[in-house]
Amino acid sequence: MTIVYHDYKGISPGDISSVFQKSGIKRPYEDLERLARMVEGADIVITAWDGGKIVGIARALTDYAYCCYLSDLAVDMDYQQSGIGRRLIEEVQARIGEECSLLLLSAPGAVDYYPKVGFDRTDKAFVIARKK
Repeated sequence: MTIVYHDYKGISPGDISSVFQKSGIKRPYEDLERLARMVEGADIVITAWDGGKIVGIARALTDYAYCCYLSDLAVDMDYQQSGIGRRLIEEVQARIGEECSLLLLSAPGAVDYYPKVGFDRTDKAFVIARKK
C-alpha cells in the first residue's frame, strides 16, 4: 500500500463525503453543499489517497501565527491504525510551523487516540454547540 498526500482545497464534496462516511466520524456527509463550504472556509486541507481512492483528510483553520484548530481528522476505517492519521497531523504541523499550537475537540471514540500522537489532554475547553 502506497499512500500519497495532497495539499489541495479543490477536493470534490463527493470525495469528502466518502471519507467521512467510511471513517465513522460524525459529519454531515449527505449535505454536499455544506461540505463544499467547509472546505472553502478551511485554511489547510490535506488528503490521503490510495491510488484513486481518498482514504483520509485533515481540515484546519489557522492564523499561521499563534494557533491552528484541527477541525477534521478522518481516516477510512479500512485504513485506520496504519499511520495515516498521524501523517495527516504531521502534514498540518509542517504547514503551520513551530509558533502555532495545534488544538482540536475530539470525537468521543477518538479520545484515547490523540495522546498517542502527541496531543496533551486538557480540561479547559469550552463549546457552544451548533444547532444543525
